[in-house]
Amino acid sequence: MRTPAQWLRGVRHPEAFHGHGVRRGFFEGWYVKLVSPDRAARWAVIPGVFRGIGGDAGDDRDEAFVQVLDGLTGRSWYHRFPVEAFTASAHGFDVEVGPNRFDARGVTLDLPQLRGRIEHAEPLRPWPVTLREPGIMGWYGLVPFMECFHGIVSFGHGLRGTLEVEGAAVSFDGGRGYIEKDWGRAFPSGYVWMASNHVDQAGGEHPDASLIASVAIIPWLGGSFRGSIAGLRHGGRLHRWTTYNRSEERRLEIDDTHVRWTLDGPDGLLELEAERVRGGLLHAPMRTAMHERVEETLDARITLRHVAPDGTTLLDGVAECAGLEVFGDTDRMLAL
Repeated sequence: MRTPAQWLRGVRHPEAFHGHGVRRGFFEGWYVKLVSPDRAARWAVIPGVFRGIGGDAGDDRDEAFVQVLDGLTGRSWYHRFPVEAFTASAHGFDVEVGPNRFDARGVTLDLPQLRGRIEHAEPLRPWPVTLREPGIMGWYGLVPFMECFHGIVSFGHGLRGTLEVEGAAVSFDGGRGYIEKDWGRAFPSGYVWMASNHVDQAGGEHPDASLIASVAIIPWLGGSFRGSIAGLRHGGRLHRWTTYNRSEERRLEIDDTHVRWTLDGPDGLLELEAERVRGGLLHAPMRTAMHERVEETLDARITLRHVAPDGTTLLDGVAECAGLEVFGDTDRMLAL
């Protein structure tokens, strides 16, 4: 069990490790996206740790892992490590799984698919943590019994360095990175997630635009509700549409080809239309084991428009190289 001091430190540092002292029913993973400047190389690398619930379940398992997703081809790999191979700081972003290291300075990889060192060419840009809003989850991040917590370690940052990608040298100089994370007991039973920091508009790429948006089934006090979070960073400002700031969903439609989602809140109107494309299977935490079940792509395309409360269009573009997941009981989620 974590002490109150450990819990409070975790609230203040969503990028850090939250699992010290937790031995059962816990996972934590960091999603590290690396995209080359020509967008031809798109990789997601996910280090983490999983601890089962214990008991008599035959598939209970404690393990560390590094997952790898080739965003162009949809191929994916799950590299399992002994749980003892995992170390992480409770004070900041600093994670090691075997010979692989991930921190605020960069990424060192020694995997069959990816080997080498990528430096972060500029400081990371996290979702701000304040007393009123401790990260992306707002005041929900203060509730200990939440099933799953979420954090944004960096909306976007430049990259430099070269990786050996399946034996061939690939330069990431001038590329873009993105980092987020999840921790808790298990992933939601139904959710949609999308993210991109490659936003094109008339005249070229918007240099600092980044989108993260998610809607999910949230267990709550014996029941459940549909909770949503969206952040669109552009023009040096973060615009928010969230359940906790009383933003409203004007539209949420999910079919075999698209996700169409419109949110209205204090920062105006956000219209999203994401094209669903086939991706690769990633492992995700259930309560007893890491199950291969979540299809994710880094090749989605999201049309987006941000309209200010006064009707002025602030951003109208297309988010490319986008991550997209649609998982689980989305019919139940839509009905909530």
